[in-house]
Amino acid sequence: MSIVHQKITVCCIVLLSAYGRLAAQNDSVQVQKPQQDSAVTLNNQKPVLNYKSLIIPAAFISYGVASLTVKDLKQLNFSTRDEINEHKPDHIRLDNYTQYAPAVLVYGLNAAGIKGKHNFRDRTIIYATSQIISAAITLPLKHIVKEERPDQSNNLSFPSGHTAAAFSSAQFMFREYKDTNFWLSLSGYPIAVFTGAYRMLNDKHWVGDVVAGAGFGILSTELAYWLFPKINTLLKGKNKNTATMIMPFYQDKSIGIGIVKTF
Repeated sequence: MSIVHQKITVCCIVLLSAYGRLAAQNDSVQVQKPQQDSAVTLNNQKPVLNYKSLIIPAAFISYGVASLTVKDLKQLNFSTRDEINEHKPDHIRLDNYTQYAPAVLVYGLNAAGIKGKHNFRDRTIIYATSQIISAAITLPLKHIVKEERPDQSNNLSFPSGHTAAAFSSAQFMFREYKDTNFWLSLSGYPIAVFTGAYRMLNDKHWVGDVVAGAGFGILSTELAYWLFPKINTLLKGKNKNTATMIMPFYQDKSIGIGIVKTF
């Protein structure tokens, strides 16, 4: 096995190990109350963001930020890029699609009868919110940091948007299935790691960009689940007879979310 593949394998093992700890930690901290199909809390309760779920994304983001200035971490970025270039791996664009694969799996599994935590409407709101948060964080940062990509194509390297989307999707799958099928809930993470690894193999991102992207992705989904009760209340309004339908759409090479509300 080549040195570059050894490094990437070690990186994947470390990331997956961290996710395992996150999953076990979140799975052990459960509120003792009947399970609900919606993330909306009881009327007299406020949604609470579990700080423990933020430890790992904060660590990943901190590493990524540190890699911009800390000498040893910057050297790791360069040495990894040099070894990748020496082996000249084939550049494939599968990472453009795998970034969304865990979320697609969630909808496919629900359609096949393997139900997750939320119904179609609620999980669509949550996932759309997570992607909006992820984009709202990563896109401005790219223009603020202005880090040059390894292939020198532009100065929008930090953080990795593909990796953020991939880990946001993987965390979405984890949150939807951790209470009903724990091992199934973890299956999105290897796909997310693959996406991040290939952003480096395709010479589009440094190690620090990918690690930070993973952190921002997980954080975005955690924030989306925390915000959902508030967003759901806004969509429902005061009239209990209102109904809201949310559908993704694809038109003219553009992806979006359509909302239809009846009163």
